[in-house]
Amino acid sequence: MRSPLPPATCIALAASLLLTGACRSSDSASASSEPWVTQPAHAPEPAAAAPAPTGPRKFGAALDPAPAIPLRSILDKPESFASQTVTVEAEVRRNCTRRGCWMELAESSDPGLQGCRVTFKDYGFFVPLDSAGSKARVAGTVEVHTVSAPEVSHMEGEGAHFAGKRPDGTASEVRMVATGVELWRERT
Repeated sequence: MRSPLPPATCIALAASLLLTGACRSSDSASASSEPWVTQPAHAPEPAAAAPAPTGPRKFGAALDPAPAIPLRSILDKPESFASQTVTVEAEVRRNCTRRGCWMELAESSDPGLQGCRVTFKDYGFFVPLDSAGSKARVAGTVEVHTVSAPEVSHMEGEGAHFAGKRPDGTASEVRMVATGVELWRERT
């Protein structure tokens, strides 16, 4: 199949993607056996840490004011929510430490609790690198995802943890592909 772009443009685009070192993650099915290897050229820069805002920091599409589903409900029966769009509120336990291209939600920062990885639809937005410890309200689609061994290794290099990692290096996880996120810190 011939590319619709001139060869020089293709080469420049490929070089740009290789030089950026940007995070790569699979948000959707792809014909490639390793979909995490590609990233759109329009991927945003990581969101910079900002001074403490007076209200929630908002990323992506606006969220509905509908009540949130408890994260525990989704984690207990993820197949019941698969392919559904939901809104949840939870704590950001971890996030990508290189670009902010994923975060992990949990009921608390306790590393023993099951979590839910959140990626961002079409790499349309990222979250700040200091998001861990924030409270989050997230709207997105629930997936039960098998993570390839190379993707597991890549994400572990960014601070991820996979509780269900198999001997072959793959892992199964509950994931949300977010269309919108609100983050805030509770005052103590």
